[in-house]
Amino acid sequence: MSRRVLMLGWEFPPFISGGLGTACYGLTKALDRRHVDVTFVLPKHVQSSFASHVHMVSPGDAPAHRSLPLPQAVMMTRDVHAAARAELGLPHEEIEKIIHRFSRVTTLGLPITAPEPYTSSLAPSLLRLALESAELRRVLKLPDHITPELRAHLLSETAVQEAVPESGGRGAEPFQPRSSDYGGDLVAESERYARFCVDTVRTLDFDVIHAHDWLTYPAGLAVARMTGKPLVVHVHSTEFDRSGEHVNQPLYNIERRGMHGAVRVITVSMLTRNLCVNRYGVNPDKIDVVYNGVDLDPRVAGLEPIKHNEKVVLYFGRITMQKGPEYFIAAAKRVLDVMHGVKFVVAGNGDQAQRIIEMAAGMGIGNKILFTGFLRGKDIQRVFSIADLYVMPSVSEPFGIAPLEAMGNRVPVIISRTSGVGEILTNVLKCDFWDVDDLANKIVAVLRHPPLQRTLRDSGYWEVRGITWDGAAAKVDAVYDRALAAVGKH
Repeated sequence: MSRRVLMLGWEFPPFISGGLGTACYGLTKALDRRHVDVTFVLPKHVQSSFASHVHMVSPGDAPAHRSLPLPQAVMMTRDVHAAARAELGLPHEEIEKIIHRFSRVTTLGLPITAPEPYTSSLAPSLLRLALESAELRRVLKLPDHITPELRAHLLSETAVQEAVPESGGRGAEPFQPRSSDYGGDLVAESERYARFCVDTVRTLDFDVIHAHDWLTYPAGLAVARMTGKPLVVHVHSTEFDRSGEHVNQPLYNIERRGMHGAVRVITVSMLTRNLCVNRYGVNPDKIDVVYNGVDLDPRVAGLEPIKHNEKVVLYFGRITMQKGPEYFIAAAKRVLDVMHGVKFVVAGNGDQAQRIIEMAAGMGIGNKILFTGFLRGKDIQRVFSIADLYVMPSVSEPFGIAPLEAMGNRVPVIISRTSGVGEILTNVLKCDFWDVDDLANKIVAVLRHPPLQRTLRDSGYWEVRGITWDGAAAKVDAVYDRALAAVGKH
């Protein structure tokens, strides 16, 4: 009999704000290949127009099925469509919208209008920059000739929301000085999510509960208390990563309760493991380090780069304090002081986007830095295909999947030493995030010396081929064994 896992997560493609959604997707696909049955509970209202090969649609997506019982919805598969249509009076396409399965992965969206775990505010000025840049229009697949009607549409509030889907705004809490990655009253939403989970899982069969990050810890604890099933919490980041020393105490308290209430704790790096031990007082014996993986498509990795005369240095990630975008801009200024023919691309969005744009303009390098906003799907491969170098100057990075994606696309990589992924990578250059001069020197060295660039590109590509989600899934499956053994269930 295959293992049955109830997995709790806050984001999943196509709605992702960072590496968490990518990690959940890669892990569930790999667990599926190991014949692990996963039911994934997602607190999202997902519009079907944004769905990729996985339909992530909540009961709130269509008025006709808003009252559909969630346990009934989660058990639906294509094999019972005919019966469902007869019983519920719903057409085939509506049933398809409610639920979709991998062969062993079921995704269930709950009717919660949940905010993004990371703010996705994109200033209209980013779109204005796109309108003025032919190169950026090419990356964003905008037409060369912008009509007045299209210009007005792109700059409208509706277009901004369509480009970067958002749910909810900032809450009214007076104190969120450093936890700016989070928007809206997420604590209240996580509690509401927990109540829905308790109501929803009563009729489901599962052996282990797997909760990703603090937003799902209250739900995991509640379901574990109700069912007696072992809880595994997966720590992708901590409040210290997001906020430095200025932690949001309620979020810290939720993280601590989740880690201590779980039977096993998974961390994405030794860096994060040490944080859990030293800052949260977690017993190191119950922590398992499972590094993230990457899915490589050889057809994608072989994309021909766009022909151009300029070197392209890429920043790909959220524009937040945690990711160190200001160090990227500062290093860009130093590089441009000594090199011509270099463009810097910032792909992503976040609460620091406007400040970073103003910083670049103030340094007089605004015309050398292109801001693309948030990218999805094929646009990610497209931006990697034009890059000569990828830089991740994170202040605190529990793991960091983007460098693996860059290496898989044959792009040389520079990362900060405070990155968990650095624990398993050797064919990258590393520097301290605050040492802008060293970062700039390394960028110049890669761009000026083709042999170094080729070595990082080719050796990195072969190294990352061995860092897979299948390997991560095997380790997570072993964690489930230990969790079940801990509660005396085999």
